[in-house]
Amino acid sequence: MLTDERQSLKDKKRIVIKIGSSSLTHEMTGELNLLKMEKLVRIICDLKGEGKDVVLVSSGAIAAGRKALGLCQKPETISAKQACAAIGQARLMMVYQKLFSEYNHVAAQVLLTKDTMTNDASRYNAQNTFDELLKLNAIPVVNENDTVSTHEIQFGDNDRLSALVAALIGADLLILLSDIDGLYSDDPHHNPEARFIGLVSEITPQLLEMGKGSAGDMGTGGMSAKLAAARIATDSGSDMVIANADNVEVIYEILNGRNKGTLFLAHTNLDFDLMNYIHYEY
Repeated sequence: MLTDERQSLKDKKRIVIKIGSSSLTHEMTGELNLLKMEKLVRIICDLKGEGKDVVLVSSGAIAAGRKALGLCQKPETISAKQACAAIGQARLMMVYQKLFSEYNHVAAQVLLTKDTMTNDASRYNAQNTFDELLKLNAIPVVNENDTVSTHEIQFGDNDRLSALVAALIGADLLILLSDIDGLYSDDPHHNPEARFIGLVSEITPQLLEMGKGSAGDMGTGGMSAKLAAARIATDSGSDMVIANADNVEVIYEILNGRNKGTLFLAHTNLDFDLMNYIHYEY
């Protein structure tokens, strides 16, 4: 059964899609999952063919760099993380550009830091860059600039970044592709009785408590980070869906109004100020 809230997703025109490191790599080897990346790129190009604006926020730089350097363990020091990011971001973007070009589309790399958002001039320039790229029919591929931003590596995550990007460009839908089906009342990996929550109309303090937990091996953003992203996105006027990235074609199902993932409904905050959300911790 398609609800009115789900039906409205069919009409979304400007979409931000975020995919995490664990969803982009093979669990056993840490290598990039090229088949999944190719499917994701094909879907984005198809959405562009429908006349939609799409921005991709992609993690994976540190993971890709770690594998390229032959590191068995996650890097612990800031300098090691930066080195992995410098190598991995180039590799990640090379793959994206090759895949997008096969469908006659151009991928554009956009690396952001918190300084970009907090500085009025930089934020304005970033907004203009996104607008111009979308006018030119390019697909912005966004990541944190981990190579130079130590604070972002320690405290940042691409869930929050994708929500800030959605707010910056005036997106009307944010899709977070993760390794979980959506929001649960407890961690389903540890509690089989956890209840799935398919629709969230208001982000309450009780809901934020549900999201507290640890992140996975590859990624940096747990459910609490996703709920923080939901607060930013919905306050800025964008619906948000958390869905499982096992099959990236779930994007089609979401945009066809199917009951996939957890839908957070937008409730535009007339007093919304992006600056209030950049440093705020939940």
